[in-house]
Formats: sequence, C-alpha cells, structure tokens
Amino acid sequence: MMWDPEALNSLDGEDIAVLLQSWEGFHECTDVLLRDRGDLSAGADLVPLVSSLCRYGLDSLVQDHFLQSLEETFKSKAVLRFWKQFDAYSVSTGEGTGFQEENWIDGVLSKSLEEICLEKHYEEKCLLMLIHALQLHEESIADRKMGIQEYQTCLTSRHQLMVSSILLATLPMHFPEILRLYFKGKLEELSNMIDVHHEEDACQFQLDNDSLRHQNRWPISVGEMDIDTHCHGSNHNKDMLVNNIGKVVRDLRSLGFTSITEDAYASSILLLLKDKVNALAGDDYRNPVLVSIKEWIQAVPLQFLHALLVYLGDSPVHDASSGLKSPLAASPSYPGIEMPSEGLVRWQLRLEYCAYETLQDLRIGKLFEIIVDYPESSPAIEDLRQCLEYTGQHSKLVDSFISSLKYRLLTAGASTNDILHQYVSTIKALKTIDPTGVFLEAVGEPIRDYLRGRKDTIKCIVTMLTDGTGGNSTGSGNSGDSLLEELNREAENQESADYDDDTNLDDKQAWINAERHY
Repeated sequence: MMWDPEALNSLDGEDIAVLLQSWEGFHECTDVLLRDRGDLSAGADLVPLVSSLCRYGLDSLVQDHFLQSLEETFKSKAVLRFWKQFDAYSVSTGEGTGFQEENWIDGVLSKSLEEICLEKHYEEKCLLMLIHALQLHEESIADRKMGIQEYQTCLTSRHQLMVSSILLATLPMHFPEILRLYFKGKLEELSNMIDVHHEEDACQFQLDNDSLRHQNRWPISVGEMDIDTHCHGSNHNKDMLVNNIGKVVRDLRSLGFTSITEDAYASSILLLLKDKVNALAGDDYRNPVLVSIKEWIQAVPLQFLHALLVYLGDSPVHDASSGLKSPLAASPSYPGIEMPSEGLVRWQLRLEYCAYETLQDLRIGKLFEIIVDYPESSPAIEDLRQCLEYTGQHSKLVDSFISSLKYRLLTAGASTNDILHQYVSTIKALKTIDPTGVFLEAVGEPIRDYLRGRKDTIKCIVTMLTDGTGGNSTGSGNSGDSLLEELNREAENQESADYDDDTNLDDKQAWINAERHY
C-alpha cells in the first residue's frame, strides 16, 4: 500500500466521512461491475469515486482492491467452471479410453476456451474503466505521478499475470494430454485432406489425358470448372481447419498456456511425422521413401505451422534496409510461402532431422532383412546412406547389425554357404553406405572370425570362386569376385600387420645388440 499515513492523520471528521463514503461507493460499484452478470453502465460511477479517493492519496489502494476483486471473481466465475468441463476425461477414462474421440475434445475445448476468454475480456473492459478513471484524475492535477500509457501497461500486465498464475496453479495433470490429443486429431485431419487432394489430382491427371483422346465426348470446359470448384472447396476446408486451430491456440496463449500449447502441438507434429515415416517405409525395401517423406513435411506440418504463425500475427517482417542477413537465409524454397521466417526454417531442420533419424532407425532395425534382399533392396540402402550422412550415427548401425549377425546368422543352424552369401551381400551393401570400408571392417570381423572355425569354409569359398555364384542360382554372377576382393584385402591387411610385427622385432633386436656392444 502506497498511501501516506500522515496525510490520513491530518484529516478532520468531515474529510473522513467523505473518504468512507467514497470508499463504500467504490466497493459497491466494483461489486456491481464484477458480480453476477455484471453491469458495464456502472463504470460511469467509477470516475468521481476514484478521483475522490485519489485526492487522499489512495490510488494504490484503489488499484490493489480492484485487481483483488478481479482475481476473486475470475476464480469463482471462470476458473472452476473451466476445469470442471474436463473432469469427464480423467474420471470416466482412467487413462483416456473412451474420451479420446476428437469430436469430444474439440467440442469441449473450443467451448470452454470461448467461455473463459469471454470472462477474461469482460474483466479487461472493467479494468480499462478503472484505468480511464485514474487517467482523468491524473489529467486534472498539475503534478502528475504517472502517464496515461504507464497506467495501462502496469495494470494490464498485472491482470494478465494474475490470470496466468491462477490457471497454471490449478492446472490438472490431464490437461496437457488433452491438448496433445486435440492437435494430433487436427493434424491427422489436415494430412488426410492433403492426401485425398493429391489422390484426386492424380485421378484428374488421368482423366485429362483421356479427354485429350476423346475430345468429342468430354467437354474440357466443364471438367475445368468442376476441378476449379473442387479445388476452391478443398482449400476453403483447409483454411477453415487452420483458422479453427489458430483460434484455439490464440485463446490458449492469451490465458498464459503458451509453453504448454507449443509443447502439445510440437509433440503431436513429431508423433504424426514418425507415424508417416512408418507408414511410408514399413517393410518395403524396394522403393525409396525419403523424397516422399520430405515432400510430406513441406505439404503438411510446415504449411500448417506457417498458416498458424500468420493467423497469430507471428509472420516475419522483412527489413531490407537493415543489411543484416540471417544465418538461415539460404534456405530451400517453400511452396506457397514467399519468405519463410527463421522459426519456420528451424522447424524444417528439426522435422527433417526427426524424419532422417526415424527412417534410419527403421532401416537399421531391419538391416539384416534388407541385406538378404540385396540388390533388390538398393533403394532402402540408399535411403539409409543419406540418413546416416545427415545424423552421423554410424556407430548405431555397426552395433545393431553385429548383434543381429550373432543371433541370426552366426549360429550352428546356418549353413556356411548361406553365411558366405550373406557376407558378400553385406560387403556390397555396406560399400554403398561407406565407400571407405571402415564400417565394413568392423561388421565383417565377427563373420570372418566365425568362418575360420568352420571346417567346410575353404571348400565353400573355392566353390564360390570357381562357379561364380557359389551354387546360388539366383546370384548376380559376381559373388565370387566380391568375396575374392574381400579376401585379398584381408590378406593385404594381414601382410601389413605381419610386416609391422617383423619390423618391431627387428628394431627390438637392434636395441639389444646396441646395448651389448656398449
């Protein structure tokens, strides 16, 4: 409290009566504004009451009381009702079985946010009335304590902090999960819209080709009109969806849930991306998928994030006169986006790294099967090579593949011929991933060690070298050459190691002889 006690002690009985009457009137006027339905017409009565109290140096007390009343009203009228609407999720679902339906979450979340934001906006209007009354008093005196803008900035920031603090202090544990499910459902809906649109574009492309061959039967103008109408309808649906999501995000941010909201839609985007990678890759090793994944990133999450930032007013403002160039300025083009913000570029880098890492882990986990299917699985090997170049996690490949070899190939149940053929395929595949042969050396060592302990290894190698396929009728014809190349390389390494050992022994003997001589 910032009032002056000495000034109050100097008041006479008449001044005290006026002060008490003004305070009582201010208290009643505040109740009329905030209690029950509220009556904004009572705001006009604030001006003389606030002015009277401020003349006695009670402007700080006036502000504190009004903000405290706003806090109590917000708790009783808005916060309790807001959280109560989500109780059905935690009580009826346990861990969220039946109420994970998108329609339920969408309806409850949108409705409850609209209600609590209306209450917050009403309180902001009431606060502006108090600010207006304080400003009028300041203008009526010669020696002003605060400027008009200072009052508004101070009180509105205190009110916003109060709203955020109350909501975060009473936040139920299941609310972040509700937000995550909401964004997951909306992003899946957007992704499905885009997938359907692309499929219909492909169908229309075929129809257009047919129409060129049958121009007398299908009028092109009608088809074009239908396409244009459908295109506008599809874009309209996507715009409506993004706008609805943007409104929810805007309301959440205004309530102080900025960090929780960003975490929710970020985790939903990354989860949807991983699902998309799994769906595109799966067990299909004969088709490249990396390009399709990157195209999907451009089409769905990045377009969604750009539209969301524009809706929220967070789109970049380019200042050509600044002469400063962002380190992320040299970014790839974004379809439909003239100049991406640094935030959007960072999102792309984050999403692409997640995609590379997810696809890499999928391919490493199935590398044994991929190599068995080589060379038909060359597209999967090439995707894996690009992923490893981006992530640099080559050691993960080596450790995982060696473990698979020990448990699935280097066993008593596997024939020596099968082991040799798998070894040849491993040589070819890993040379594609790492032409230097460093990782092939690490992976090939346990295979070579195991083959040395097999009695028929030499016989199988000779057979493979003499007939070219090692008895494998489906071989490519150069299995023996690949194996011979690897054996020659191993022999060269062994000769080099033997030479180093001999050199070391000669050097040691020379030192001994020198010591004896002296």
